Amino acid sequence: MGRILVERDVEAAVRGGSVYAAGGGGWADHGRMLGRAAVSIGRPELVDVSELSPDDWVATAAAIGAPASTTPWEMRGVDYVRAVELLQDALGEKVAALMVGQNGKSSTLNGWLPSAILGLKVLDAVGDIRAHPTGDMGSIGMAGSPEPMIQTAAGGNRAENRYIELVTRGATAKVSPILRTAADQSGGFIASCRNPLRASYVAANAALGGIGRALALGEAMLAAEARGGHAVLDAIAAATGGTFLAEAEVSEKSVVYTAEAFDVGTVRLGRGAGALTLHVMNEYMAVDDADGRRVATFPDVLTTLSPDGEALSVGQLEVGMPVFLLHVPKALLPLSSSVKDPAVYPVVEAALGIPIAAHALAP
Repeated sequence: MGRILVERDVEAAVRGGSVYAAGGGGWADHGRMLGRAAVSIGRPELVDVSELSPDDWVATAAAIGAPASTTPWEMRGVDYVRAVELLQDALGEKVAALMVGQNGKSSTLNGWLPSAILGLKVLDAVGDIRAHPTGDMGSIGMAGSPEPMIQTAAGGNRAENRYIELVTRGATAKVSPILRTAADQSGGFIASCRNPLRASYVAANAALGGIGRALALGEAMLAAEARGGHAVLDAIAAATGGTFLAEAEVSEKSVVYTAEAFDVGTVRLGRGAGALTLHVMNEYMAVDDADGRRVATFPDVLTTLSPDGEALSVGQLEVGMPVFLLHVPKALLPLSSSVKDPAVYPVVEAALGIPIAAHALAP
């Protein structure tokens, strides 16, 4: 049976989602706003894909943009609802459930409010257990498909007349960049609903149980909080099966916002022979040692945390700040068909100038 999401689940989703955010994944306060509004206004229900009919429509509720940026973004809860309405209008049928493209500080909760308002289910499935830079990476195998998809977006900075509503149809790889351009024009961050697919397809291609994992991780973090930061860090490692690659200060940070609405660059932890370099495209996509050897690569989870156990986004990091670097290997994670799709990697490799696919696609 489904699980009615309630007030205490909001903070758990934000905390657990923050770890899976891998340095990106939205804003914690934005996630709390979405979650609290949802549980106040309705009874959002988290369901397993087995509780849907195979022919039910499932769409992905997502936020698009570069949340570490300093751009004038504005996104309201109603924007997520509007994006779903636009998609249902274009589809001509009602969507049964919403999944999300990824976990994150707010993205774990992206489907809660529209589900509560429109009477849909929140599906316990994600396009990727961790946060990632492109919509294609959470498109559960549709990135290379020629099949026309519907993608919508709504939101923007009202004071600067940047509010946009957008409905696009076409192959996922061709329309996803259009939504990213809309995010940039809107102020850097926009709500979307995309890729309506049958539940049977989602069951075979999504990372199932991804929201439940974020909730369980968040609950473990909250339970450990009274015992201090190291107890929280231990709880994160125990819940995820991950290990800490480093405890070091941020020694360098070079990240820039691009016209494609990505934050791209590097963050260095420590100095000398023990230094590690994190490659950033909104999120942490890879880490190299001081000799340039690869230590870990997407879709592994890579997350920076404060000594208090707070997951820190790229935008929060400052030179001199002490951090712990968590690594959860992909072997411990449910992986969607998206992250096994070679079509999603060229744009990331071009932006970062490093190989990703060879590592990500290796057995």
